[in-house]
Formats: sequence, structure tokens, C-alpha cells
Amino acid sequence: MPETFKALVINQEGENFSREVRDLNFDFIKDGDVLVKVDYSDLNFKDALILKDGAKLVKDFPRIPGIDFSGTVAESNTEEFKEGDEVILTGCRVGEIYHGGYSQFVRVKKELLIKKPKEITSKQAMIMGTAGFTALLCAFAVKAKEELLLQGKVNDVLVTGSTGGVGQVAVMVLNKMGCNVTAITGKMDKADYLKELGAKNVVDRKEFEEEPKLIGKGMWDGVIDTVGGNILANAISQTKPKGIVAACGNASGNKLNTSVIPFILRAVKLWGVDSINVSNKRKDFVWGEVANLVDFNILEKSVKTISLNELINIFPSMLNGKLNNRIIVDVNS
Repeated sequence: MPETFKALVINQEGENFSREVRDLNFDFIKDGDVLVKVDYSDLNFKDALILKDGAKLVKDFPRIPGIDFSGTVAESNTEEFKEGDEVILTGCRVGEIYHGGYSQFVRVKKELLIKKPKEITSKQAMIMGTAGFTALLCAFAVKAKEELLLQGKVNDVLVTGSTGGVGQVAVMVLNKMGCNVTAITGKMDKADYLKELGAKNVVDRKEFEEEPKLIGKGMWDGVIDTVGGNILANAISQTKPKGIVAACGNASGNKLNTSVIPFILRAVKLWGVDSINVSNKRKDFVWGEVANLVDFNILEKSVKTISLNELINIFPSMLNGKLNNRIIVDVNS
């Protein structure tokens, strides 16, 4: 075990907010049952907000951010995990109220960890991260129409924000599940890549940004929405009878301008999805399906791996909508 380790630390002193890569002693990370040697983390929109100014999510400083990580158990004070176990953590307010994954070592509560499936690598786990995990939760929610509620087969599915971290995985997973996927994007230059992921059709998001009708032509058995706003409202109005709309994001706005009509005339179901309040049993199941539903050879074409120092310079591009890659952080580079 080294005497020190490298981590990205944010701090707030008065009006001054700072972020820097520092060498730390292990007494900086005291709380938790399990010490993990981190291999990789990633960059999510929430991470970028926290790196900017704490986003009112971080209350106590200094803090190591990073809401996701994968790595290997270095020390454990619990029977559930032993030295050498490969583990994953996504969300759970790590990087906010607990120290997070932008660090070569992190100490966390045992309840927040799950064991990594042997079928995927540590890097692949972070290519998925919170975004990919959320995409699978959404896909299973949509498929509940036929598998849980027994309301007919899910054929035609819409995915909004399809070039984002959730959207890309959602397009691929739904295609693997046998659905006909229509992808909405504001980056039409990515249409060929979306079709490689599995989209049958690619639509410009401008077609969904106008004020929605009370109810439109029923086109979708299911929807995975990552953006909210008018795009979500239009998707709801176009959902077929007994269809399911899984909503997990708000990039286009927090407000939802819709009516009760699709819900009472078509029995459309709006299924909220978050990736934090999920039981470990459910997490184990979802992560266990990754190897069956995700083709990393394709996803890796959109991945860029960076260092902690590079992360400081690149996170503003995510906030400005200028990132074209999924960002993976190699904390040891």
C-alpha cells in the first residue's frame, strides 16, 4: 500500500471555488467499510455540474467528486467483500456527500458496492457507468408492458437524446431486445453511428420541440426519454394505447406541458426512472445482463479515455453540449 494517493479535490473557501489534483494521505478518506483501489471513473452531467461549482449538491468541503467508479477491493472490514474482489459503484450520492471516484483510492460503505460480473472488464463497467445502468433500467421498464403487464408486444420504441450516454446504450439494448428503434437527436451528423448502434430510423429533435397536441397519432409502444420538456410531452401524446414512457432526464427542461388525455384515453403509463434508489438485488440482476445486451466493440468507438488532470479542462465541454465522446477517466494515468 502506498503512503499517499492521487485524487481530484474540489474546495469552497468563501467565494473561491477550486479544483485541483492533489497527493493525499489515507486519513483523508476515513469513513466506510471497504477500501477500493480505483481503476476507472467516468464523466456524467452531474459530475460536470459538481466540478463547476458544487452544484449545491456538495455541502461539505473539501470533497473528492466522481459519482461512479470501478476497481478492486484493497482492504475490507466486512464479510461481504474480501481483498481482490472486483467491484462497481454507480451513484449512491458518492462524490456528493461521500468522497467519490476521481481518486486512486476510495473508502465507502459496503451497502453501496456490488461485485462486478466476470463477463465484463473494469473499463467496460465505466463505459456503462450511471448512464448505461440507467439505460438498462429504462429498457426493462418499457419491456414491462409485455413481460410484466402482459399488454402486448413492444415493437416500436422512441429514444430521445439518443447520442447521450443513456441514449446510446438504450438504442443498442432495445435493438438487442428485438424492438424497432427510432432515435431522436440534435446531432444528425451522428445518424450513421446511431444506426450502427441499432436505430432503424433517426429523427431531428426539431420535429419534437413544438408545443404538443393534447393527443397525437399513436406511434410508439414505448419511449425512453432522457431530456424532458416539450420533447417528452410530444412523445407522450404519440404513445400508443397501454404504452410505457420511461423518463430519466431533464436536459431540455424540468417542466412537463402535457394533459391527462393520453393517460385516461390510452392508459399510457409514465414510468419515472432513477439510478440511485435501486436495491442491490436489482443492481446485480441489471449488471448481470450487460454482457448479453451491450456490444462494447461498437460503444468503444465513442469513448475517450482521459486522466484526472485532463478532466479539469474537459468537463466544461459537457456543460456546453460540445462533447461528442463518452468520457472515461483513468485515475492512474
